[in-house]
Amino acid sequence: MTLATVIAVVGPSGVGKDSVMEALAARGDALQLVRRVITRPSGEDGEDFERVTEDEFEAGLAVGDFLLHWEAHGMRYGIPKSIHEQRSQARGLLVNLSRSVLLDAQELFDDFVVVALTASPEVLAARLNRRARESVEDRQRRLDRARLKLPKGLRRVIKVDNSGALDQTVQMILSRLQRESA
Repeated sequence: MTLATVIAVVGPSGVGKDSVMEALAARGDALQLVRRVITRPSGEDGEDFERVTEDEFEAGLAVGDFLLHWEAHGMRYGIPKSIHEQRSQARGLLVNLSRSVLLDAQELFDDFVVVALTASPEVLAARLNRRARESVEDRQRRLDRARLKLPKGLRRVIKVDNSGALDQTVQMILSRLQRESA
């Protein structure tokens, strides 16, 4: 049985990871979204995710529910083990990952690609201001983190600028993925 390619979508806050992933999945190219588990406070929305408390997250860790997990921006994130089941039902799985776990993910998945989204600092700032989920200080911290580089040692990376139109970004990613799999 052929397992789906795991496509990690990474980039700074405000780069449009969720919008790009949803648009890719909506194209009907057998790409599915992986639903993350997040300790995001009530009232804060965003992607389709499973909201849990700190205690629930800890309990999940204790019983081995997560294949990958990390902390960022005062929250905890987990990729459930159920990703293995999804891999047998799709051509590709789109998963929003932290740069901090990319090398771990590359070791876990034999068919692994990183889509690294970028955008100009002005675009990132405007998008963060529009979504207004964070305080001014938190937005600035997120903008400061935008300069962080990908870890060395990643084998397959597709870099795409998402400063422009979403359709253009999606088309570029699909084109590059097709070349990768050829």
